[in-house]
Amino acid sequence: MDLMHRSLSGIRLAIVAPCYNEEAGLAEFVGQVKAMCARLGCAHEIVLVNDGSRDRTLAVALDLASRDPAIRVVNLLRNFGHQAAVTAGLDVADGDAVVLIDADLQDPPEVIAEMVAEWEKGADVAYGQRRTREGETDFKIFTAKLFYRILRSLTKSPIPADTGDFRLMDRRVADVLRSMRERHRFIRGMVSWVGGKQVAVPYDRKARFTGESKYPLRKMLAFAVDAITSFSIVPLRLVTLLALTVIGLTVLAAIGVIVVKLVNPHYFIPGYPSIIITIVFFGGVQLLALGIIGEYLGRMYEAVKARPIYIVEQVYQQRDGRLAGQYPAPPPSGAA
Repeated sequence: MDLMHRSLSGIRLAIVAPCYNEEAGLAEFVGQVKAMCARLGCAHEIVLVNDGSRDRTLAVALDLASRDPAIRVVNLLRNFGHQAAVTAGLDVADGDAVVLIDADLQDPPEVIAEMVAEWEKGADVAYGQRRTREGETDFKIFTAKLFYRILRSLTKSPIPADTGDFRLMDRRVADVLRSMRERHRFIRGMVSWVGGKQVAVPYDRKARFTGESKYPLRKMLAFAVDAITSFSIVPLRLVTLLALTVIGLTVLAAIGVIVVKLVNPHYFIPGYPSIIITIVFFGGVQLLALGIIGEYLGRMYEAVKARPIYIVEQVYQQRDGRLAGQYPAPPPSGAA
């Protein structure tokens, strides 16, 4: 295929959507995706990944799949998290171009048509870049912007700001991504690391169609730590710089104590200043260093255990007019 002049003719588009407690809006999501694919006039499949939902998401997904052979349902054995669910969907999707999109309708399915247009022009990745974020607090918007600016300053990978996992990838990019089996996953960063021609598609993010956000502050912080430790060793280098800074401040403080002692020998209790300076400065540096090193060491420990990223109960799809489940094929080479 001429990479600069792709065409939807004879091409299959795969849409991967992780789902967690989305029973109320899942049918609407699938309906909008199907309408978008009908406008494009392309062959397609929709991969719904049930990430251990506690509501009727699985039942709704299976009902949709029973009426449409283009829908596949990947049911995970328990909740493994958003990034693992996206990975599970990627591992079974077989489209020539693969779209990642959440099922909560914050990312409008009609934007996929613009991504497809960029792909036809030769883009390897067309990622959604948020102009506005409807229904989100000022605090969340501010912290998201701050996070991306910090991440860009710490890493060498050109991770674009104001983006999520909503994107279209050419098959070759999706295959490289499938081969990357690290456990702590930051998929938007991993896609940026792959390289190729990556193009932004600006759009306005909507409020959730129903339900509430699956990313409270606690999960957002954990996600930020995963992103930074997966793509940068700068925090480890900062420990060295901090240690040198503390040593310099300690020397200055010691000089100050000596000067004061010479001017007024009775100003300090003997031995007290040096003990406090040593405890406060070096104790703080050691604890911080241990904490940062521990984050990286913990990730190495989990990687060495080589446990799977996710476990699939079954993959369901309509065959011969009825819904059937089967165990999935083995994960890609290099998977745990």
